[in-house]
Amino acid sequence: MKSWILAAGLAVTPLVAYAQETSIEGVITQQLQAFNDRDVAGAWQYASPLIKGIFGTPDNFGNMVRNGYPMVWDNSDVRFLDRTDMGQVTRQEVQIQGPDGLFYILDYQMVETTDGWQINGVQVIPAPDIVS
Repeated sequence: MKSWILAAGLAVTPLVAYAQETSIEGVITQQLQAFNDRDVAGAWQYASPLIKGIFGTPDNFGNMVRNGYPMVWDNSDVRFLDRTDMGQVTRQEVQIQGPDGLFYILDYQMVETTDGWQINGVQVIPAPDIVS
């Protein structure tokens, strides 16, 4: 009996891992890890057809992220916040700590394609003005 339960648990583990890799959070997490690993080609695979059309090559894409989104290029302490379904696009807010030690809120625009969820754009949400 114990070996059957263990075998059943092992059979489910790959399914759970696959679900995490293909979920919105999984896709964002995998791309962020690819950037930390400097695997630009790996990060490129999570970009939507729109993004791939704009940048054309993984190298162009990587240069844009490295120069324009340093908090994505060197990310840590990733936390998933609110998610909003907007029909064809789902928006996922993500809090990320950048290399400067500051925290940023990013708005990931996600689209579901025949290849699963893909990242269709990212915007930094500006911090609110603090009035003293």
